[in-house]
Amino acid sequence: MKLHDLKPAPGSHTARTRVGRGIAAGKGKTAGRGTKGQKARAGGSIPPWFEGGQTPLHMRIPKLRGFKNRFKVDYEVVNVGAIAAAAERGAFEGGEMPGAASKPKKAAPVTVNQELLRAVGLVRTIKKPLKILGDGELATALFVVADAFTKTAIAKIEGAGGTISILEVPTEELVALGTDGSPREAREPRTAAGRLAAGKRVDARAARATDAAEKASEAEAASTAKAAKPPKASKSQATAEVADTPAAEAPVDATDDAGGAADTDSTVAESSTRGDAPGDTDAAADTDTDSADDENA
Repeated sequence: MKLHDLKPAPGSHTARTRVGRGIAAGKGKTAGRGTKGQKARAGGSIPPWFEGGQTPLHMRIPKLRGFKNRFKVDYEVVNVGAIAAAAERGAFEGGEMPGAASKPKKAAPVTVNQELLRAVGLVRTIKKPLKILGDGELATALFVVADAFTKTAIAKIEGAGGTISILEVPTEELVALGTDGSPREAREPRTAAGRLAAGKRVDARAARATDAAEKASEAEAASTAKAAKPPKASKSQATAEVADTPAAEAPVDATDDAGGAADTDSTVAESSTRGDAPGDTDAAADTDTDSADDENA
């Protein structure tokens, strides 16, 4: 046996039928599509929902309108009047109150639950929660166990001398019967690999606890330092202080400027009174000094 001798099993591979290649080929001319019509054309397929042109079924049915609550609880409902009628017929049997320590002097009220109501035909299934409604009258003392009650039903059952019990789904973990609720001790690993893995898990938990304690201490130190730091002045207060500082020195400078201006104005006024300009006065003084020096010489 060689590689070029390998062949597929007979019948496992069939050649593709090539249509429209002449009459002699067996699938020529109409290529197996018959004569004319929509199905004989290229691309003339008919979708599954097509109904010959009439309005399809998915368009004839009405649209789903309104709001549907996905979280609605679907109850099996029974009225108080129906339970009273069944009790009068003797459908329920009396018994002792559940949890009673001693035998009571008088007969305990009749117990009614979902299983009994289903047995007498008032409830169809026990897969749905049971709700007791308050329609009808009740004169028999009953012990009714259900998932929900209306206020009217509770008033009528208790008014007739009966009691109710609401079945509740626990929202937290409960302690198992026969245990004290303490966590069970972990079983010691029997192999070296198991002991090594257990040691690593213990080290990892200890490291996480240490990191959490360090982060908590750092956060506490930061909060303490922030509380001890003096409060920073607000932007408005800083602006007010900057504005007040030059305002105190401004009157002195203004006074000096005013005095200098007054002196200049008085000098100019005297010069104008004499009719001489300030430059002419200086030139006249220089001329008198030169003449005095010549006479001395």
